[in-house]
Formats: sequence, structure tokens, C-alpha cells
Amino acid sequence: MVRAIVGANWGDEGKGKITDMLAEESDIIIRFQGGSNAGHTIINDYGKFALHLLPSGVFYDHTTSIIGNGVALNIPYLFNEIKGLEERGVPTPKILVSDRAQILMPYHVDFDAFEEERLGGKAFGSTKSGIAPFYSDKYAKIGFQVSELFDEAALREKVERVVAYKNIILEHVYHKPLMDVEEVFNTLISYREMVEPYVADVSLYLDKAIKEGKTILLEGQLGSLKDPDHGIYPMVTSSSTLAAYGAIGAGIPPYEIKDIVTVVKAYSSAVGAGAFVSEIFGEEADELRKRGGDGGEFGATTGRPRRMGWFDAVASRYGCRIQGATEVALTVLDVLGYLDEIPMCVGYEIDGEVIKDFPVTYKLEKAKPVLKKFKGWKTDIRGIKNYDELPVECREYIEAIEEELGVPITMVSNGPKRHDIIKRVSKLSK
Repeated sequence: MVRAIVGANWGDEGKGKITDMLAEESDIIIRFQGGSNAGHTIINDYGKFALHLLPSGVFYDHTTSIIGNGVALNIPYLFNEIKGLEERGVPTPKILVSDRAQILMPYHVDFDAFEEERLGGKAFGSTKSGIAPFYSDKYAKIGFQVSELFDEAALREKVERVVAYKNIILEHVYHKPLMDVEEVFNTLISYREMVEPYVADVSLYLDKAIKEGKTILLEGQLGSLKDPDHGIYPMVTSSSTLAAYGAIGAGIPPYEIKDIVTVVKAYSSAVGAGAFVSEIFGEEADELRKRGGDGGEFGATTGRPRRMGWFDAVASRYGCRIQGATEVALTVLDVLGYLDEIPMCVGYEIDGEVIKDFPVTYKLEKAKPVLKKFKGWKTDIRGIKNYDELPVECREYIEAIEEELGVPITMVSNGPKRHDIIKRVSKLSK
């Protein structure tokens, strides 16, 4: 059985924890898109970890962790992440890397920074991890696939061609030092030595695993609203964040994905630029940021303070719909226990009209939140295991979110640790 775990919003919904928890009963966990530009924070018996490329199931010795063909593969980053786990006492995970994955190069990171510098005030708020230049090269067919590392003659010829093209841009657009063919070629050869032990025909491996009835998790990065087609374009990431892309980014048939767990945050947060209708500011935002997550709402990769907002029912409902959510995991609910009342964005006002459906970006930029207030529960809910033991105000808030989403909330996360979770039978499931 294949299950996808994806985000409904801007990312940072707590997918890492949910994947880590569900990986306990899984055989294979796959990262199918994105790169090291976003991180998943995991807290378990080994400590607190921020994973960037590795799937969130690497802490179990019974699982195989896979980097799928849809990932932007930063090979030294992967190598160092594996080494970093081992140094902290985590057993060496079993890892496979798709021979069809493409390689994120150091010059992708440079070009990312050069472009943000060129754009100045109109920059995208990139993490400068090289993701947009990487995917641009992939679709322009001048990227390097892992498989190409094993044919040196063809590799050198391609490097010469790519460097000649890149140097034109460096000289005439960015006015930066030129790249050297020998240096790029040698970098790729050094990458081959790092990645060779892990390289596999992943699609074939997964075909066999599915036939054997193995349990497989697809782990997405970021969320619906950062998808390049269906998100807040152009302030989006450069690979599809949707469960549907999991079939492509892993190399399996789409009909094998039977369950799509969409992770939704009990409030909103976002890193990077772009429309964010329910955003709050000042002391109100600082307080929520300080209390949020585990140790505060700061990017797992960049350390940047996240932009904060109240739960956005319009965006979250859309995020679940576009993912094809079959069930919802609601996270960081415990964070809201300090509030007397909790606002929820239930509509957008645009040019005097209130709408309930998520619009395209130019309309989104003009939207004002329509807020509905809920009574807070004013108590710490960490440690509660049974849904009926939650304060009535807390249950009312959860059920109001579920009604807005139209998707069963089957899991409620009430703390940062792996088993800080409440399993719930939804009325919508019956």
C-alpha cells in the first residue's frame, strides 16, 4: 500500500513528525521532490534533528529510505547528513538514490544568489539553495542525471557544452567570474565516489516492493500553496508539491497511491515572500512565533523567522482539495493553549465581495481576511491521548476546522514528540 504525506499550506506544517510516526509501520519512505531548501524537524529518542534531504523515516532500522528521481540531489549535503546521523548515534540507515535523480551543482547555488541580487526589491525570497536554477536546467535538458556520472567521455563533452552556455550568462547578465570546465568535471567525479554505494534503479525496486505488498510512504516537501502550478505563483517553489507528483517523482503508477494524508497546521506560518491573507504582525505575531513549533517558528533550513497568521480555512480547504486529501493530520494544536480567543479566517473579502474559494494570485494580493472567533481552552493539552479528554473548546475548534475542510481529521498532534498524537474517528469517516 502506498500512502502520501503532503502539506496543505505554505510548508512547515509538521510533515516530518507525521512521516516519522507513520514510518514506524512502514517498509519504505521516499522523498519525491524538492531539495535541501526546506527541512523537516524530528524529535525522537536520539534527540532533535533537522533533516533536509533524507526522508523522515531514517531513524528506524527496518526501513529503506529513498531519494526519488524528482529530488534536487545535493550529493555532498546528502553525504554529510548521513554522516551527521551516524555521529549522533543513529544506526546507519539503508538508503537508495535513484539513478534518474538529477544533481544539484554548486553553480546552481551561485546562480540563485546572483538572480536574487539582480532582482533586488522584487526578489522571490529564495532560500538560495539553488533550487530554481536546478529545475530550470533539468527542464532545459542541461542538468546532470546521476546515471551520467558513469560515462566519463560523454560527461566531459556535456560539461564543456554546459559551461560554455553558463559563462555567457555569468559574463553578460550577472558580471561574475566565469566557470572552469576542469573544476566542474572534477566536482562531478568526486560526487560519483560519494553517491555510488547508494545508486539503484528505484522504479524497478518499488515495482517489486509493491508486488510484495510492502508499505510505502511518499514524503512531500513544502505544501500546496508553494506548488508551481496551483500555488501562489510566482512566489512558489520549482517542483510540484502535490501528492499526484509523488507517482512521477518516485517512479510508480498513480493508481497505487491509496491514501493521501494532508498535514494542516492549527494556525498559519510561511517562509518567503508572497500573499498571506491571514498574516498577523507585531507583538501578536511575536508571541505566536515564540510559542510555536518546538523552540519557535524559525525555518529548519534558513533559521529565518516565519511569517505568522491565524488558521486560514479558505487556503487550507483549497490545499486539501488540490492534494486530493483522504484524511487530515492537524498539527501544533497545543501551541494555541495560551489564547483567550482564537481567530480563524473563514473567508476573503476582495473588492467588497466575500469569497470562500481560493483565488488566483492577483486577486489574492487584494484579499482581506474575514475572521470568526472561537473561545480558547486556556490549558496545556500535551500528554492527552484520548480525543474525548480534550477541553470542549478545543474539540469545538478542531471540529470547526474539519467542517471547513470537508475532510476527516484522523490525527491531532498535541506536542513535538513522535507519539504526541491523538488518533480520532471522524464523523466524516462514517
